[in-house]
Amino acid sequence: MIEIPSDLHPDLVPLVFLLGDWTGAGVADFPGEEKCNFGQEVTFSHDGRPFLEYVSHSWVLDEKGEKVRPLESESGFWHVRENRQIEIVMVRDRGVVEVWYGQLAEGKPQIDLATDAVARLASAGEYSGGKRLYGYVKSDLMWVGEKATPEVPMRPYMSAHLKKTVDPSTWAKDIADLPDDGIAFFK
Repeated sequence: MIEIPSDLHPDLVPLVFLLGDWTGAGVADFPGEEKCNFGQEVTFSHDGRPFLEYVSHSWVLDEKGEKVRPLESESGFWHVRENRQIEIVMVRDRGVVEVWYGQLAEGKPQIDLATDAVARLASAGEYSGGKRLYGYVKSDLMWVGEKATPEVPMRPYMSAHLKKTVDPSTWAKDIADLPDDGIAFFK
C-alpha cells in the first residue's frame, strides 16, 4: 500500500507512487553510442509545492555488475495538470534541456511522455526528441526511453528496472518505538 504524505500538495496525489529513492539496472543501446548495461539511482521528492523534484544518476556497469564510470545525470520538475496531464522540464549533464508533455493512464500507475521542445549546447551531440514510458509494476518502477536524432528515427535506447530503496533511518525509528524486550531481539 502506498502512503500519501500529509504535506504532499493535492495536485501530486496521482504521482505518489513515484515518491522515494529507487535503485536498479538497465540496458542502453543506440546507434553510434556505446552499448552497455548500466546502474541507476533515481529520487522523486517533494517540498509541499505543486511539483515533484526528479534526480537521476546512472553509470556504466562491467560484466560483473561493478561501476565503471558515470553514464548520465539528469534532473527536473514534474507537474500534474488537469485531466491527468503531466508536464516536465528536465536538464541533462550533456547540455540538453527538454520540455516533456504526457498523460497519466486512467486507472493504472503508468505515464506516457514525449518531448515538446529540446534545446542543446553545440557540444551536446545530435538529439531531436524522445519518448518515455514509466510504469509502477508489482511495487517496482520500470521505464523505457526512446530517442531520435536527425540521422536515426525514434527508437528505444534505454530501459531500466528499479526497486524502492528503504531508508535505514526508518528502521531506527521503528526499532526505537518497540518495547524494551523487542529491542533485545535486534541486539
